[in-house]
Amino acid sequence: MTVLDRAAPPPGLTVPYGPLAEHVVDLRLPRDLPAPLIALIHGGFWRPAYDRTHLGPMGQALAAAGYVVAVPEYRRAGMADEGWTGTFDDIALAAGEVGPIAGAHGADLGRTTWAGHSAGGHLAVWAAARPGLPAGSRWRGPGPATRVVSLAGCVCLRLCAEWDLGAGAAANLMGGMPDEVPERYAVADPAALPPPPVPVTLVHGTADDQVPVRMSRAFPAGRLAEIPGAGHFDLIDPLSEAWPHVLAALAGTQA
Repeated sequence: MTVLDRAAPPPGLTVPYGPLAEHVVDLRLPRDLPAPLIALIHGGFWRPAYDRTHLGPMGQALAAAGYVVAVPEYRRAGMADEGWTGTFDDIALAAGEVGPIAGAHGADLGRTTWAGHSAGGHLAVWAAARPGLPAGSRWRGPGPATRVVSLAGCVCLRLCAEWDLGAGAAANLMGGMPDEVPERYAVADPAALPPPPVPVTLVHGTADDQVPVRMSRAFPAGRLAEIPGAGHFDLIDPLSEAWPHVLAALAGTQA
């Protein structure tokens, strides 16, 4: 059994953050409050088949470690009536709403980390980079976090498309390749935006066969923490040897 199949206790609360069925956030609370907040964005190459439930074991472990954990859902590729922008509409909405929701349940918003795994790493870093979007962009706004952590993240959409990761996942999300719809990638690719105005940590296993470590090595900002021998899903598995390194990165204490 892998972490993708492992059951976890249900979240303590599921709260809407917007008007649509997908606009919900799962909250897991630690024993002692107030506590730092980790907003955790799930991956799955932006495809509808993968939702937030597979982060249950990770969310439970982080709550046990003393964090308020918020896992928002969002519409993936092909799910939104408005097309490719739907995913970014949802993350931008969550960026403004998840913090206050969690704060009402004991989160210390002065210690807020946005983190994401795989495609979620892309979205977490993009959310933190929103202050650098063009002035006319409807997604421009304050960053939602005091720091951001990408876990095996698809932090460069152009490379994700050019390397054909996830069997065309980036092109499927964006409705085309970078040279076909460059204006889309210009606002949706965090590697094309000014760096987030908060500390960025990129955590990546050197044995990742889904999103190669060279993806994080190529990102133009932040600090890279490589975990020797770790695979793609080790970074969300509390039972893996990589887990102490992930906890340290999320706490900001990695060497």
